[in-house]
Amino acid sequence: MLPAPLAIPFGLTYLLARAADTIADTRALAPPERARQIEAPRAAVRTGEALDAGHLIARVAADHPTTERRLLERLPGILAAYRTLLPEDRGRADAVLTTLTQAMLDALQRFPPEDAGLEALETRADLDRYTYMNAGCVGEFWTDMVVAHRPRCRGWNVQQMREWGRRFGQGLQLVNVLRDLPRDLRIGRCYLPRVELAELGLAPVDLLDPAKGPRVRPLVARLVDQALACLEDGAAYTRAVPRLEARLRLACALPLLIALGTLARLRRTDNLLDPAVVIKVPRREVRRHLAWAPALVLSNRALAASVARLRVAARAGPPQPGAGARPGAGT
Repeated sequence: MLPAPLAIPFGLTYLLARAADTIADTRALAPPERARQIEAPRAAVRTGEALDAGHLIARVAADHPTTERRLLERLPGILAAYRTLLPEDRGRADAVLTTLTQAMLDALQRFPPEDAGLEALETRADLDRYTYMNAGCVGEFWTDMVVAHRPRCRGWNVQQMREWGRRFGQGLQLVNVLRDLPRDLRIGRCYLPRVELAELGLAPVDLLDPAKGPRVRPLVARLVDQALACLEDGAAYTRAVPRLEARLRLACALPLLIALGTLARLRRTDNLLDPAVVIKVPRREVRRHLAWAPALVLSNRALAASVARLRVAARAGPPQPGAGARPGAGT
């Protein structure tokens, strides 16, 4: 989807981050070993030394599907290609990869191994830091790369666009946190702040009971509002992308609209804590957004109308039984 000068550095950076995430998530290695293995590609990026991925692949292959195993097998070649990036691009990519992998290392240190207990973030500031390190930093990186490579965007107020980009990324990550809440709880991770749960008379372990959904709803509602505020900045960011930069604009618009649609379903569902319920935007709605792509690219009015419709839905109404959720649906 991205223009060629951006596709290669973005693609290589994404693949390196995804490889690190694959290592961070594998149950085939104990958390201390995962941390060491995450550090190996980081060190290879930093020093330029070769990476022997054979041992790593042998350890984690059985724990991952074919696509992720192939990614690890390709890691030395990905690193070799990464080293050919322009020095300025590599510097930007190095910085964002350092932040992303540090987020993975922090999570391995903070949270217990899967099926070995439950730990929560402490405060809203901790949650904000988490969403920044996992996605807000990507919005800043995206902005810097676009300004460097797309002449039509060089008139941007870079400070403002980096701020909007950061908030856009944080909003998208917060949507992921809320959507995946019941499943994350079952691997020992509660991203809802412990302090705010305590104000509702809840402990993190209480959220393992789906019947506690109504009691946690006030906190979820506040976080939905926070995500909406961040995505408002995402909408401003998208509108600021020149209409002649159609691919960039669409690459911003689609995740924005899907995230807003997800928030609307989160607001309505009465099954917030049920791991059997997956809250997601149906494919028919994604196809509708794609069908409207030319209008979204060419018209700020059309984009604003789509955002407004979904924003109203995300702010509206009490939960309805089963709304927007399908038991057992895939992700």
